[in-house]
Amino acid sequence: MFALFDDAGKFLAGRVMSEADASLQVELDSGKRVKVKSANVLLKFEQPAPAVLLTDARKLADDIDLDLAWEFAPEGEFGFADLARDYFDAKAGVVQQAAALFRLYDAPHYFRRAGKGQFKKAPEEIVKAALLGIERKRQQQLQIEAWAEELVKGSCPQPIQDQIYKILFKPDKNGPEYKAVVEASKRSHKAPLDLLQGAGAITSAYQFHWKRFLFENFPKGTGFPALTAPEIKDELALSPAHAFSIDDSQTTEIDDALSVQGLGTGTVIFGVHIAAPGLAITPDSAVDKVARERLSTVYMPGWKLTMLPDDVVQAYTLIEGRDCPAVSIYFTMDEATFEIKAKETKLERVHIASNLRHDKLDGIVTDATLSGEAPADYLFAPELAFTWRLAKHLKAQREVVRGKPENFNRPDYNFRLKPGPSSASSPTVPQGDAAALGNGPAGGGERTEAPNGSELVQISVRARGSSLDLIVAEAMILANSAWGGWLAELGLPGIYRSQASLAPGIKVRMGVKALPHAGMGVAQYTWATSPLRRYVDLVNQWQIIACARHGRTAALAAPFKPKDAALFSIISSFESAYAAYNGFQNGIERFWTLRWLQQNGTAELTATVMKDGLVRADDLPLVFKALGCEPLPRGSHVKVRITGLDEMTLDVHATLIERMDEAAAAEESEGDDDELEAAAAPIALAIDVNETEPAEAASSN
Repeated sequence: MFALFDDAGKFLAGRVMSEADASLQVELDSGKRVKVKSANVLLKFEQPAPAVLLTDARKLADDIDLDLAWEFAPEGEFGFADLARDYFDAKAGVVQQAAALFRLYDAPHYFRRAGKGQFKKAPEEIVKAALLGIERKRQQQLQIEAWAEELVKGSCPQPIQDQIYKILFKPDKNGPEYKAVVEASKRSHKAPLDLLQGAGAITSAYQFHWKRFLFENFPKGTGFPALTAPEIKDELALSPAHAFSIDDSQTTEIDDALSVQGLGTGTVIFGVHIAAPGLAITPDSAVDKVARERLSTVYMPGWKLTMLPDDVVQAYTLIEGRDCPAVSIYFTMDEATFEIKAKETKLERVHIASNLRHDKLDGIVTDATLSGEAPADYLFAPELAFTWRLAKHLKAQREVVRGKPENFNRPDYNFRLKPGPSSASSPTVPQGDAAALGNGPAGGGERTEAPNGSELVQISVRARGSSLDLIVAEAMILANSAWGGWLAELGLPGIYRSQASLAPGIKVRMGVKALPHAGMGVAQYTWATSPLRRYVDLVNQWQIIACARHGRTAALAAPFKPKDAALFSIISSFESAYAAYNGFQNGIERFWTLRWLQQNGTAELTATVMKDGLVRADDLPLVFKALGCEPLPRGSHVKVRITGLDEMTLDVHATLIERMDEAAAAEESEGDDDELEAAAAPIALAIDVNETEPAEAASSN
């Protein structure tokens, strides 16, 4: 005797070896013996052989007309054998019965399962709707096949072109466009990026990186809504100080300025003055909502996307020749020892006497001129000399707390873009956005429109830790640390940056508590000196303004109270956006570095070995893997040959030519680990050409 049974939705048949009350032992054609519950046995038969039954029944099942079967089926529940007798004839045998079973089981849109071997036909309207769905799916599959064929032949259908970045990075895996790319990639045996490039969907590596960034971070575009800068209503006294700022020539968001009063008297008042948008912009206002959505200015070679519209920025930026509203902190100190005797924060107007520019002064304001060893023929020479000495003192104090000197031994690089042969027009920025951006570039040239990728790039070196850099950096650290301590003293929460120790793997974190920052060597540290460029600085400025206005009762009037959930939300959003913006800036700078190598025909570079075969170019901002460098110790100086560049993936292929010296001392610089991670991270596509089943099938279980 043989038996046909249901094994978890799969129909099997075999010889019955033994039978008990509740189960049978069945031997399959493979020789395997299985225990089958009696309730799962659907047919018992003497002939034909199990394999013949399954083959013949499957073939016969395909010939059953479902519409006709649905018409024949009774209204109530019925068994598959009942349908076989109604559809074939009253003497339907086991093959016909099995065929009816298979056909019923495979047609859930016509027949609902009501138990083992029992079914009930679906209502007519359900059947019609299901058939329409099946037809739509068939037509969609035909469309997928047609699109895939076009891609394989080297042409990109417009619907796929319109969704190219969604398909690659945030796909709807049930969408026909996505499925067509996956299918074409399998047929052509090409990676998705190569396939789409070959089909003309991606024609510019620069546009690929730029538009991907916009797709992921600015899906609604980069333009601003119509906004008016709110007026500052406070009656602000005019400070006696005459302040100066120090920025690059391309900087339009001038957040900070410095002043020095009382030189030669023995007691000096050193002032740090910060632009005060927080006096006018209020939480949840229209301007605040825009700033909170963007969270930071985005910088890149030749362009920037500002956090606030230019009209708003210009209302509060510290432009020379104006008496600008500012949040100022004054440090009264001994002129000789730099001992701080008093600190005071004021809301006031400050006369900005000059906007000093790095690119015009870096070669003029030097250690020699600041120390008096050489003539100092520039504005604010005495003030700069004092702030330079103060900065060195503050840095030395911080390094004592750190336990070791800060080691920023790598240069900064400036990128400047010049029009190339095909830069006349640029489709890079959507219509209307260029005027809205209108702030000029950050770090490269006097450009009035966004780059399109065809520009000529110049890369210049600017040593880190220059005199002017040191002055600004230490002044901002001093102010941010002092304000962080003041907020904590008055019981107000703020947004702090902290680092528990300098041990490997201990990173800087953001939080609402005043905790030590081991990396900077300060007791606490906020970001409050760039409120036009970073949203957390604006938030902290609101809290500082509350302290300046209300003193000990500031906690009652401040916009953010202790344990305010909004602060945690801001921190989370800011960290995510800031990481994305920095990642894009690093990636697009790498793109322009690769473009520089191409434009200059550079085939060989000198570099320093880092680890795991990674090397850092001596004269370019470039970390890459060079074959042959894996066994060399860290710090070795090498010459490598560039064997290939990929502007899409930003990969550099290189091989070792020669080792140029014995192993040098392995000096680690701040941020090395982060740089290594960034250099090793490939472009992560969300498209998966190795999927073995449709997404809808996987999600329906």
